[in-house]
Order: sequence, then structure tokens, then C-alpha cells
Amino acid sequence: METIDKTKYLAQINKVIEDGPYHDDWASLTDFEMPDWYAKAKFGIFVHWGLYSVPAYANEWYSRNMYIQGTPEYEHHIKTYGPHKEFGYKDFIPLFTAQNFDPDFWAETFAAAGAKYVVPVAEHHDGFQMYESGLSAYNAAQMGPCRNILGELKSSFEKKGLVFCTSTHRAEHHWFMGNGKDFDSDIKEPLHCGDFYWPSERQQPDQQDLFAKPYPDNEFLEDWLCRTCEIIDRYQPRILYFDWWIQHEAYKPYLRKIAAYYYNRGLEWGHPAAICYKHDAMAFGSGIVDVERGKFADAKPYHWQTDTAIARNSWCYTTSLDYKSSYELICYLIDVVSKNGNLLLNVGPKADGTFAEEDASILRDIGSWLSVNGESIYNTKPWRYASEGPTVETEGQFSDASAPTYTGEDFRFTAGKGCIYAACLKYPRDGNVTIHALSKSKDANKPNFHGIIRDVEALGFGEKPDFYIDEDGLHITTQNVESEFPVVFKVHVE
Repeated sequence: METIDKTKYLAQINKVIEDGPYHDDWASLTDFEMPDWYAKAKFGIFVHWGLYSVPAYANEWYSRNMYIQGTPEYEHHIKTYGPHKEFGYKDFIPLFTAQNFDPDFWAETFAAAGAKYVVPVAEHHDGFQMYESGLSAYNAAQMGPCRNILGELKSSFEKKGLVFCTSTHRAEHHWFMGNGKDFDSDIKEPLHCGDFYWPSERQQPDQQDLFAKPYPDNEFLEDWLCRTCEIIDRYQPRILYFDWWIQHEAYKPYLRKIAAYYYNRGLEWGHPAAICYKHDAMAFGSGIVDVERGKFADAKPYHWQTDTAIARNSWCYTTSLDYKSSYELICYLIDVVSKNGNLLLNVGPKADGTFAEEDASILRDIGSWLSVNGESIYNTKPWRYASEGPTVETEGQFSDASAPTYTGEDFRFTAGKGCIYAACLKYPRDGNVTIHALSKSKDANKPNFHGIIRDVEALGFGEKPDFYIDEDGLHITTQNVESEFPVVFKVHVE
């Protein structure tokens, strides 16, 4: 792999920004328009897979926490692998052989799950690049599996009609493993740009402070800029997802450069690109708002995304995952889409490249449900009401610690194909439901619904239910509809 000359690459980046319609200022970047395919896709798969999958302990922050004295990860590491000065995080690289990794099988699995786009992590906080790179030798094409993981996945995904996207979590690497300098470990000075652990800043920032010290220096920020633009140029992702910390003041000028470069490149390639961001890192309207492990209680007038994981306690595979149920995740998808959002659902493959049976089973369940009810999800729009029912949704990030308890009165709505779709999140055994949002009204000037309902069908059951409408709502009675998953009614209107 030819080494990238950073001076020349930085000049190229600046030239693309100078020549393109997008410039590195928010006034220009808020001319961004969301790709049409994305708003229709609704459901994507996130993939956390890397060196942290080898120890498979606690979560994907193993590389940081193993160097913090007194943590369970620190103690586990010594007990399992020995002292840090003899076996550090870098020593997981030769153990990460990915011997059973089959990108075509991944593509088939995600397509069968009903996903329309996939976002594998290109580089996590640990600094190991899952792609061929000309900026550091610490990448999967030159070490570990000696395969261009990201490139292989792009090829396989696109063959199956999945839209290839990716994410970078590099920004946090500035300080992520700095605690390893506090004792006799393998993280020692001098460290240079391109080294695996570089810079491992010893001083740890207040992670809630947008102006926290230490600031990364220009060398790190330029390296971050080049690494990100290398991913853009080599792999042309249709969506680029950023994790947190890019909201810090020091990153903002470089973030604007990345956005301008990426958006200009997308126009050159003929497919408009988009950045997903969290924590108000970008000016509103310059990218896609993302809510980590959480959602909104009400529909939004703008399109947004939530990213959450199959497990509550980790993004990567571990031996102690607390899995969510298929039912909970299907309800989550329905709720998010009803509120004008997309669901990016994370799975964490094992170190060898295979999926745990729990992950595979959940993906099969979601795919099976979507194969019947997908028309109520894909290419739909929010209806006049997003929801009704007694269950109150928790709003905000990191709000998925427990599952809501839904009832037969809880509905979520979407609109498409000239119809209204009403998903009953917990179908009652007696087969009787009432949708109050579709009621007649005594006050003709303030009707809940004033359209003509021609027909109602329960998707996937081949049954035409009995129904009638009064001032209380649309009353539906079914005889043979029974499901452990949400039941969707397609309401034909004129």
C-alpha cells in the first residue's frame, strides 16, 4: 500500500473544498439535502467488529478500561493475559485473524433481515483501521486478518443491493488509552504520528466539557482530517456516521472541512452524501440528526435517526450480552418510523467473523416480520398522528435501558400507497381493537378523521376483518389474527 503524502493530500482536500459548491462554513453546509433513498430506507444495520471482539469482555471500550487501574477490565486483563507491559492491547492484533469472516454471508444475512443500508465501523476509538490505509500500518489489510475488511464488505453489500455506509470514531483516540501511561504498561513515549497508540494523551478531558483541555494539536487534527477523507475517497460511503467528541471546539474547523469535502465528492460521484452526527456537533440542517440509544416521544418535522444495539450492555460481541427481544426491537422500529426516523440497529460479530445465534435469531425475526409488513415501514411518511395509546415513551439518548410494556390500545401510524397503516403493538387475544384516531366527530369543524374508509386488512393474515366507525373510533374485529409481534392494519381510504 503506497504511503499517502499528507502535504499533498491536504492540498487536494483544500482544492476540492475551494472548487466545489460546498465550502467549510455552516452557511454553505446547511444547503445540504438529505439523499432521497435514505428517507425511504428506514432500517439499517450498524456493525461493531474489531480488536475488542477478541477479549469479548464487558464492552467495546475494553481498550480504554483495561488501562484504568482498579476496573474490572484491568483486573480481568492481568488475570487472563498477564501484565500490561508484557501483553498490551496491541497484542490482540495477531489474535484477530477473522478466520471465518465471509462478507457475502454477512450481506445475505443483513438483506434477509430487511435492512436497506449497512454501517460497519471503519475505525473505532482504539485506532485500529478495518481497511487498507496509506496513513498507518496498523490496519486490517496489513496486520491481523491481512484483509481489507471494509473494502470486501462494500463489494458484498453492493452486490446484494445494500447501500454501503461507514463510521469513524477516531476523534476520541486522542486520549482514549492515555491512562496506560500512569503505570508500567506497553504504552510508552516516544509515540509518533502513525503509531498505534499515538498520542494517548495522559491528561483526560472532562467528556461533558465542549472546551475541555487538553486540546488536540494540529498534527492530530490534520491526521484525523486525512484519515476521514481517505475513507471517503477509497470507499465512497453513501452515509458517513460520526461518533461523539467531534462536538468539541477543537474539531469544529476540521469537521467543516470534512463535511464540505465529502459533500463535494458525493456530487462528483453522482450520489449525494450525508453525515450522521450527534450532540449538536454540526449546524442544524447540515446533516442527519442522530440520537444514540434513544428516540423522540413525538414525530419530528425533520428526518432523524436513532442508533441502538441488539444488546443493552455493549455494542460489540461479549460473553455476557444482555439481549433485547425481537419483539422489543420490532416495536422500536415501528415507533421510530412513525416519528419520521430511521433505525440503525447494531450487531456485534464474534472475533472469528461469525454471528452468535442470539443475534442471528433476532435478525431472522425482524426479517420475517418485515417480509410481511414492510410496506408499512419502507418508503412511508408520517401520518397526521404518530401514535395513540396509554404507554408513555421515554425521550432522549440512552433511554433504552428497559423495554416499554405495550397494550392492545397502543398504535403507531404511517402513511403510504394511498393508505394509512396502523400497527397494534400488542395484539389482544380477543381480536377486538379500536383506533380512536380514525373516529367520526360530533364537531364537523374539528374531526379526527374526515375521510372515507373503504376497506381494512390485517397484513399477512389473509383475513378481511369486520369493522365499523363511530364517534369513538374505527372498531376492528378479527377471528384468526394471532401474533406475538405487532399486527399491522392497512386502512384503505379515499
